Amino acid sequence: MYAIELNGFGGPEVMEWTVAVDPEPGPGEVLVEVVAAGVNRADVMQRRGFYPPPADASSILGLECSGTIVKLGAGVVDWQVGDRVCALLSGGGYAQFVAVPVTQLLPIPAGMDSVAAAGLPEVAATVWSNLVLTAGLRTGQLVLIHGGGGGIGTHAIQVARELGARVAVTAGSDAKLTKCAELGAEILINYRTGDFVDEIAQQGGADVILDNMGAKYLERNVEALAPYGRLVVIGMQGGVSGTLNIAALLGKWGTVAATNVRSRPRSGPGSKAEIIAAVRAHLWPRVTAGEIVPVISAELPITEAARAHEMLDESQTFGKVILRVRD
Repeated sequence: MYAIELNGFGGPEVMEWTVAVDPEPGPGEVLVEVVAAGVNRADVMQRRGFYPPPADASSILGLECSGTIVKLGAGVVDWQVGDRVCALLSGGGYAQFVAVPVTQLLPIPAGMDSVAAAGLPEVAATVWSNLVLTAGLRTGQLVLIHGGGGGIGTHAIQVARELGARVAVTAGSDAKLTKCAELGAEILINYRTGDFVDEIAQQGGADVILDNMGAKYLERNVEALAPYGRLVVIGMQGGVSGTLNIAALLGKWGTVAATNVRSRPRSGPGSKAEIIAAVRAHLWPRVTAGEIVPVISAELPITEAARAHEMLDESQTFGKVILRVRD
């Protein structure tokens, strides 16, 4: 098969569309012929050499894909060759074929475009595991979502809205905030011109904060928490080492958690299998009904993976960037 391989670590130019080893499905796995792969910041970090894949994962980039099952591994009974699926991966999505544990598959809803479906598994797993399983977001609570215009942010707005929560977002332009409002955000904060701590304080604080910045926002996020508030850190765009004001956290009876999906085990408590099962049971009916939709900023051919990575940092990008592997 062909896949995106790294010829070193560094800028987008280190990615090369070239011949790679064909994967084979093991027991409890299927082989998926990839139609499209979602692009995530974790891919950028791996390309730069800062986020190595787990020991049992493919070294090929790509944490989510969509496609068609073309081969079943031993013991697979609930899926069939020809099924349209999207999948959460530990790696391997930027390729023509990928082997996937069946516990990490989701069916593509009837009528949904297969390319667009590639932008759902990673954001769905990340948002559900953090907003619901970790933070326990409930109806009527206020959630602050940093990076509301990104792939995670656009999905989180919709999920929080469906849960009956009030949604505040930060974004870097008024144009992005307008689009966030269309998805269901109520409190719109331009981080270039406003102060999210002041804005959220006027609302009595945030019950849950979903943060992609890490160190840069750590102290200020604690300030923005409501009593008994929960801060969940899922990214490090603002650095890896910050100062935590323990007195401020104690004063709010607050909680700080930090999670990721990729390094979780395949099965067992807190695993990828557990998260995908919860997504399928509780979130996927809303996706199937069209109440939660993939938000796609751009679709590019896989040979333009370098350009796709560059787009993640461009101000006009809103939602996911998708790489088409097969038309």
